[in-house]
Amino acid sequence: MGRTRVTLADVAAASGVSVTTASLVLTGRARELRISEDAERRVRSTAQELGYRRGTLVSGPRPGPSRTIGLVLDTVTSSGLAGEVVKGAVEAAYGHGFMLFAGETGGDPGLERSLVEAMRDRRADGIVLATTHTRAIAVPERLHHGPAVLLNATAGTRSAIPSVVSDEVQGGRSAARLLVDAGHRQGVHLIGAGPGFYDVPPHSIAAVQRLIGMREVFAAAGVEVVSAHRCPRWTPEDGYDATRELLRRHLPKALVCFDDRLAFGAYQALGEAGLSVPGDVSVLGFDDHPVASWMRPRLTTIALPHHELGVQAVEVLVEMLGRRGRGARPPLIRRVPMPVREGGSVTRPQP
Repeated sequence: MGRTRVTLADVAAASGVSVTTASLVLTGRARELRISEDAERRVRSTAQELGYRRGTLVSGPRPGPSRTIGLVLDTVTSSGLAGEVVKGAVEAAYGHGFMLFAGETGGDPGLERSLVEAMRDRRADGIVLATTHTRAIAVPERLHHGPAVLLNATAGTRSAIPSVVSDEVQGGRSAARLLVDAGHRQGVHLIGAGPGFYDVPPHSIAAVQRLIGMREVFAAAGVEVVSAHRCPRWTPEDGYDATRELLRRHLPKALVCFDDRLAFGAYQALGEAGLSVPGDVSVLGFDDHPVASWMRPRLTTIALPHHELGVQAVEVLVEMLGRRGRGARPPLIRRVPMPVREGGSVTRPQP
């Protein structure tokens, strides 16, 4: 069967504009060159109806594997944390003989859809869709049109696309076990979430799962959490305010902060109150944010395995490509362990 190509000229003719005008609209330059909104709407609507894709075929036999993988992120790849994800993904892709191309959306759902479509149109063998914070997402429709993996995210609705996420429940267990092993049985407080599973920031899967792991270990050890302070955002300011409020009513022995930035704020509030870390109060964080290494003493934290998340996302995708057509699928969720980064902020409680 011959291949059918929808050309730019077809879109221009059906829209009643010149080929130049159609090209400017579809390359995002309509406003810059003062093309009317009506003409812009006609061109975009017509292109969608006809199934036009720049530089691609809309039907016909698919060529062989391109040996490329697309990575779509909701943050800039130059940031430290996202950079580690990309580095892990690139290394894994290269190890399997694939090239990896990354695109950034800045959290814009429209741009996310466009990037996924562009990577499908350019015959990427598979796509990894990554988010900065673990959450349930609306999966772009065309992500289902071929092998794909969600990284640090799960599908908000029923989906067969597998996810690679941090093992947050195990991370919560590790945090609680650190305090229990250090001898903390009283005076433990939570900063950022809790005490209930609904007392978490909006859409925060990580907070709920960390609570599950912590409560499991604390209950087994007979440790009662004295108080918990939900913070709508996990920033240093929130950690500072929550800790100051806590100190008005309690003298804590240990703080579990759900994010290292919260711990940074807690350090400031404790210092202003004349309390030392860890002599008076042990402090534990999550994520291994770059700020943790600048805190004095260095913060003990449960690390997000950014590099390994990138590696495992590509490994799952490569497994899918290898099993293509044979019916077998990888597990829907692959959980990556969260390692403990020992600092100097946790010690045995003073009598």
